[in-house]
Amino acid sequence: MTRPPTAAQRRVIDAADPVTGRLRGSETQLAALVRRGLAFRHPRPPHDHFLTPAGHRIREAPAEEAVRVTAPVAGDSDVFAARVGGEEAADSGPARLREVRSAWQGLLELRRMTSPGGATDRPCGWERTHLVRAAALALEAAGHRPAIGDGDGYRVRVTPQPEAVAVHEPDLTALRACAATLEEAGWQVSEHTELRTGARYLLASPRRA
Repeated sequence: MTRPPTAAQRRVIDAADPVTGRLRGSETQLAALVRRGLAFRHPRPPHDHFLTPAGHRIREAPAEEAVRVTAPVAGDSDVFAARVGGEEAADSGPARLREVRSAWQGLLELRRMTSPGGATDRPCGWERTHLVRAAALALEAAGHRPAIGDGDGYRVRVTPQPEAVAVHEPDLTALRACAATLEEAGWQVSEHTELRTGARYLLASPRRA
């Protein structure tokens, strides 16, 4: 489990701009937050630092919850576990809803800060390197239900195509609702049929323009 931020780091996080997540602090403090995945350095001058989705969650969480919020996902370098479908257990209570909402807002801010012209209508670089997690976050943030174990619900999976994920959902109406959500979130989506089973599924890839 990841250690919670130090008191000095927590003060820097708490003092971040409430809208943009822009940070003020010493170079040492900011570099430490970047190493922990709680901040990122903007690639363009003046190279300011901003909170990542994980940093936003830290700011919104009480200090005593910081250890839980920063716990990394087993087998993944991300600090937020977007529900990809098929998990054995899933908390869907108010705390989870707040966490998902905060992660999605943080991701939109990341899009704004790293896209030309501040565009938020298409995926950013992080999403293109974390396709499954990014698509799953878009779906969960919009209120779609992930599959629990072998139950019904969406499942987001890797594909042989380097820039596409597959979305499976046994209910055709729900599947097409997932397609609409992903398109609104800036993904290109097409519907296909599995040759072996006849089941419908989606292929989704981040839109570039």
